[in-house]
Amino acid sequence: MPARKQHFIRMKPTKTLIASQIASALILPVTLKSAPAPKDAYPNIVIFVADDLGANDIGPYGNRVVRTPNLDKLADESVVFSNAFASSPTCSPSRASIHTGLYPFRNGAHANHAGIAAGIKTLPEYLQTAGYQVGLAGKLHIGPMSSYPFDMIHNTNVPEPGYEDKGVLWTDLNMGPVDAWLSDASKTGEPFMLVVNDHSPHVIWPEKAEYDAAEVDIPSIHIDTEATRKSRARYYTDISKMDGNVGKLLNSLEKYGLQDNTIVIFTADQGPQWAFGKWNLYDYGIRVPLLIKWPNTLQGGSETNALVSLTDLVPTAIDLAGGNAGDQEEQVDGKSLVPLLQGKVNDLHELVYASHTGDGTMNMAPMRMIRSKRYKYILNLAPEIQYNTHMNKAKDHDGGREYWETWINESFKAEHAASVLWRYHNRPAEELYDVLNDPDEQHNLALDENYKEVMERFRSEMNAWRERQGDQETGVYQAPERKEKGPVIHYIFK
Repeated sequence: MPARKQHFIRMKPTKTLIASQIASALILPVTLKSAPAPKDAYPNIVIFVADDLGANDIGPYGNRVVRTPNLDKLADESVVFSNAFASSPTCSPSRASIHTGLYPFRNGAHANHAGIAAGIKTLPEYLQTAGYQVGLAGKLHIGPMSSYPFDMIHNTNVPEPGYEDKGVLWTDLNMGPVDAWLSDASKTGEPFMLVVNDHSPHVIWPEKAEYDAAEVDIPSIHIDTEATRKSRARYYTDISKMDGNVGKLLNSLEKYGLQDNTIVIFTADQGPQWAFGKWNLYDYGIRVPLLIKWPNTLQGGSETNALVSLTDLVPTAIDLAGGNAGDQEEQVDGKSLVPLLQGKVNDLHELVYASHTGDGTMNMAPMRMIRSKRYKYILNLAPEIQYNTHMNKAKDHDGGREYWETWINESFKAEHAASVLWRYHNRPAEELYDVLNDPDEQHNLALDENYKEVMERFRSEMNAWRERQGDQETGVYQAPERKEKGPVIHYIFK
């Protein structure tokens, strides 16, 4: 990552928030004040969520090939989190955690395309109670909709030109209606929360790449072939496309005079559809970018290595909207980031967690993870099965099929390629990595006698966490039969 001011985050004076409006540090039970706040007392909150984006694949996290000028500028005005993690490496479970503050088994949406359980409160409910307008644009992939009372910004999901009949994977984000929504919101005087969900860089990547395939970087965990480079160039093109939408959002905030009282949060739901990324609990699958811009309050260009989870976004938003301690029944797994941003604490979590249950008939290998600043522990619940995903199995769309055969061919020629494919398909029962000294997670220490005590602590904590979460899965997930027809959740809305 680029050099930035480290760890401690200096607050600037602010007129829009005062200390009495911010809940005390690390409060988990959260309710909202019943008395309405003055219209200008609390900031607007905008959350922009990229789809399937590796943290190291954008400029603010050190990538020098991909062009992300708008994110680079945003990072210079934000606190950059170097240790932010999704709760799942799969789309809808991660998004459900973003909106509930709960890990997937507690909110019920632990398998992909599953909805949250009845009675689970969500971000729009919390913020509406606080007097906020709450809008959502772009990709949906959460449900059921009765649990998410957003003002849906219609016509933000449009077919990619020339691919109108291909299906939802060829959907673009249309920022025009978002601009109109912000225009209207600026006239009400009411605080608002806006969630903008991009479709990029989720596959399908643009067919026409704007990057030279010969000049893109190939991660050491992948296999460098001509076809890989062509796909990587398309992936980077989609990242730049997403960056352009970030720029449009920031321009709209400035155009309507909202920039000084709007907190902007940028993140992604999980890592990209590349080997050891999406559908995996390695860092390329669950470490996500997190930038938070708080005008006139936070020192821009700062960096923190505090360990945080996307489950922290709900309590953070509630905190910003005037949340305070409530009854013990309303608890979330996340913690508010506000004390960290204020500099009251330097760390938030000792451990963060993640899980992958299943995603159809291809991404079936169930796994659980615990991550500290130094170590990563992974429990594979079905090590006996061969690991496969859409990357190597799907034949109906790109995202692997265009280069996978070249990986197989290369594996018969080069030791590195053979090792990559073997590790991709075969997972041991347990994995332990020293991520400080082995950031690519190549050296499994689970059977090393020197780490016996570390393993014992992680095993004990994993058992305790799974019990707290109500996670009783023992192998490949079998989705229960449903009586109702139609999807539990929709990928997009019109």
